[in-house]
Amino acid sequence: MGKQILTRLAAVIPILFGISVLIFLLMHLAPGDVTDALLGPMATGEAKEKLRQAMGLDRPLVFQYLTWMSSILQGDFGVSVHTKRLVSEVVLPRFGNTVILALASLALALSIGFFVGMYAAAKSYSAFDRISMSLTLMIGSTPPYWLALLLVLMFSLNLRWFPATGMTSIMGDGGALDVAHHLVLPVIATAAAPAAIITRMVRSSMLEVLNQGYIRVARAKGVNSRTILWKHALRNALPPIATISGLQLGFLLGGALFTEVVFAWPGLGNQLYYSIVARDVPVVQAAVLVIALSFVLVNLTIDILNAYLDPRVRKV
Repeated sequence: MGKQILTRLAAVIPILFGISVLIFLLMHLAPGDVTDALLGPMATGEAKEKLRQAMGLDRPLVFQYLTWMSSILQGDFGVSVHTKRLVSEVVLPRFGNTVILALASLALALSIGFFVGMYAAAKSYSAFDRISMSLTLMIGSTPPYWLALLLVLMFSLNLRWFPATGMTSIMGDGGALDVAHHLVLPVIATAAAPAAIITRMVRSSMLEVLNQGYIRVARAKGVNSRTILWKHALRNALPPIATISGLQLGFLLGGALFTEVVFAWPGLGNQLYYSIVARDVPVVQAAVLVIALSFVLVNLTIDILNAYLDPRVRKV
């Protein structure tokens, strides 16, 4: 088990290296010039060239990458060209807000996914099963930004039950209840697609296990259906469910951009959007790197969890 964990940790290093190279190249080869965003369209060529020299953009890409990567390894993400603040002071607090949204959304998605998926598996091919699977297919295909706008229209503008934007109220105390009140609509919009995916995976995995021979033997012995479902079948059905849940958490940490922009949630996705518009390259690079790192670590954790849940994986 320990050797397997070390092997997976070692495999993370080349993955992160490849991600860092990709992020750096995409930002530097993208159309547009950061000097235009900083100096404006009326700036002279001489002023732009002086700024490029001051920022080190006139040097070869390899040298720029090595300099950037050396600073990253020392914990220095640079300075935002837009706000003049340390990138770490911009990115890390925003990432914390994204984690709050992602974990709350995952908790809701898991709750719905397990309840609906387990019941659909227990009542397979019933009316509930067919209706719930049809709904999950529809919800899973719904764009999150469209659902977010629909929720704002219904529950913020029409019913006025929940706030439409922000993380806290201007007149509020900024406490946990205030944050939770602002969190309701973003969580629903963000959790909808993952909940549909998890529901279908729970049903599929449970049906596969419920058709195994040892389950039929347990039924023949008169074991209670609830005991079979929750005690005997669920444990063996968990590995694929854990895998898809981990992938959804990674998606939520990096893919909540649309929800954060619609609800003006002060998370990393929202910051990433405005930094891209402003051509704030250091912030964009750091934000994407943090998202990629969190996704890799989540998948590593899921691999380790699967090895614990399924003894067969430990031998691989």
